[in-house]
Amino acid sequence: MKAEYLLRTPAAEALYAKVAKLPIIDYHCHLSPKEIEEDAPFTSIGELWLSGDHYKWRLMRNAGIEEKYITGDASYQDKFRKFAKALSLAAGSPLYHWAHMELSLYFGIDDYLNENNADDIWERANAVIRNEGLSPRSMIRKAGVAYLATTDDVIDSLEYHKRIREDASFETVVAPSFRTDNVLLIRRAGYAEYAAKLTAASGVPVSGLDTLKAALMQRLDHFCDNNCRFTDIGIPDFPSRIADDAEADATYCKALAGEPISDEEYSGFLGNMYLFLGKEYYCRGLVMQWHLAVYRNASTKLFENLGPDCGGDCIGDPLKGADVIRMLDAIEKSAGGVPQTILYTLHPGMADQLQTIAGSFRGVRCGTAWWFCDHYRGIEQQIEVVADLGHLGSFLGMLTDSRSFLSYARHDYFRRILCNKLATWCENGEFDPAMAETVARRVCCENIKALIGG
Repeated sequence: MKAEYLLRTPAAEALYAKVAKLPIIDYHCHLSPKEIEEDAPFTSIGELWLSGDHYKWRLMRNAGIEEKYITGDASYQDKFRKFAKALSLAAGSPLYHWAHMELSLYFGIDDYLNENNADDIWERANAVIRNEGLSPRSMIRKAGVAYLATTDDVIDSLEYHKRIREDASFETVVAPSFRTDNVLLIRRAGYAEYAAKLTAASGVPVSGLDTLKAALMQRLDHFCDNNCRFTDIGIPDFPSRIADDAEADATYCKALAGEPISDEEYSGFLGNMYLFLGKEYYCRGLVMQWHLAVYRNASTKLFENLGPDCGGDCIGDPLKGADVIRMLDAIEKSAGGVPQTILYTLHPGMADQLQTIAGSFRGVRCGTAWWFCDHYRGIEQQIEVVADLGHLGSFLGMLTDSRSFLSYARHDYFRRILCNKLATWCENGEFDPAMAETVARRVCCENIKALIGG
């Protein structure tokens, strides 16, 4: 990969050089704390790339690759060959950019990957894995990651986070995030079984709304005791109303009994819980993250065969901005303020509206381009939306949102795009060149570092 990759001008190259090696603060990812703690060496680039990366799985399906080479029983080398074939024709795809950046940054391989050289690159990459003993921790160190926040269910014991924290040989902070999706998805089949697990984890018998909230407060205490700074919700629905406690309790008791719940009842319950959680996060000084406008598990057949997080999710319909406003306003009025909040949207058509909503509440910001939007165009557009309607100097920058230990190349991708945009504005006389480095450093590292108390 050439040093000037994606950098259009000498000014962009010079600015990028100032921020390229800043520490990475990855405040939202899906890496496994168990894998980080155990630190088992990787066996091949096939395992690294294709064992759980649903971005790559989707690309292969879109290219017509058979499922046996994606999530089936084919060997990793055969899967790698098929991925190379699919990637070689994926012009313009962010996966094309990321995969080649990863080959260059981690393996020193600057060839374009295709089906003709797949076996050669397989051998060369695997030689690096063997010779350097590449493992989860070594990949994290190599990328310069100072802090990463995993995504953890509220019933998680956090045992692996504890072990990592007690190991003085590993410098990177690995902190849990309080993810409440499974608590809130009360219309899922078998929800009572999950509530029983919450009872066991918290020691609070969950039998209604009051005990649910008591159990969640106990789990929040546990997470905070283990250095939790971030919380998250990423469910498809967003509340359009806030039920009072009596109504929300009746709805929750229906869920425990396995009874059907109407859309109206569910929305009211969600509103009650969003308000409760927002108040708790504000009181505890936690960062609240809302991931909005996602549609999960579009293909029933794919979900039944492989389960969630297998490449079957989609951009959802836009939410009503008024609902987001009402919820933030209700939290602010009830708690005395809104917790530090990051709003993400999977629907790019919501970006402008969300940025103006964020600007109406102190402590609320829009996050970086999320998931299907984190390609070059989407990242550049999100930077422009924040600049147009918010304050770019306060932007929190990039996160990986990934299950891959190689995905820290995405931070480099973001930094190059940001520096290119800032340099263009400076060269056009639209921004002071003397302040460009300050903005770039803040966005790439310093703002999010300050938010976690670093």
